[in-house]
Amino acid sequence: MLKVVGRLLAAVLVAAIVVVLVFIGTNAAAILTTRDHIVDEQTAAAFDADAIVVLGASVKPDGTPSGILQDRLDDGIALYFAGAAPKIIMSGDNGTESYNECWAMKRYAVSKGVPSEDVFCDHAGFSTYETMYRARHVFGAERVVVATQTYHLYRALYDAQGMGMEAIGVPSDYAEYANQTWYDFREMFARTKDFFQVLFNTPPTFVGDPISLDQSGDVTN
Repeated sequence: MLKVVGRLLAAVLVAAIVVVLVFIGTNAAAILTTRDHIVDEQTAAAFDADAIVVLGASVKPDGTPSGILQDRLDDGIALYFAGAAPKIIMSGDNGTESYNECWAMKRYAVSKGVPSEDVFCDHAGFSTYETMYRARHVFGAERVVVATQTYHLYRALYDAQGMGMEAIGVPSDYAEYANQTWYDFREMFARTKDFFQVLFNTPPTFVGDPISLDQSGDVTN
C-alpha cells in the first residue's frame, strides 16, 4: 500500500514539475521572441504596415471606452496620423446585439478625426489569437502594427508572427491601472494558451468571407 501511495505521489510531483516547466517555457518563448519587436511611434511610422490592429477591451454601459481601451485607441490613432498604416482594424467582442466593442472603438476614432472609411471593424475578435488569425486570413494583412499595453504586446505579437505576419507593436502604457497585478497574472496563463493555439493552428470561432483592406472600412460597420 505504501509503495502504491509513494508511486502516486511521485507521479503527481512529476506531473506538477512538467506543468510548471511548460508554463515557464511558453511564457519565455512568447516574451523572448517578441520583445525586440516592441518599438516607438517613430520606428513604427517607417514600417510601412498594411494596418494598425487595435485590440479590444471592455466598454462602459454608456458605450464609451474603458480607460484601458481608450489608451489603446489613442495609441492606434496616433500611429495612424504618424503614417504607420493607411487603415486601422478595430478588433473586439461583439458576441451579443447589446455589446459591441468594435463600434464603440470606431466611433471614438472617427470622433478624433480618423476618416470612417479607413477604420475596419472585426466583430469576431473574441480573443487576441482570434484577432490575429482574422487579421491575416480574413483581412489579408501581411504587415501590422499592434496597439495595446506592453504586458499584452508579447502575446499579441507572438500570435501575429505565428500567423506568418511581420508584426511590431507600440505600447499604449499611458496610465497605471488599478487591476494591473491581476492583468499580469492572467496574462501568464493566456500566453501558454496562445502558444499551443499557434502551435496547432487552431481555427477561430468565426472565419467568414475575406475582407479587402483596399475598400472602405464602412463595409464592416
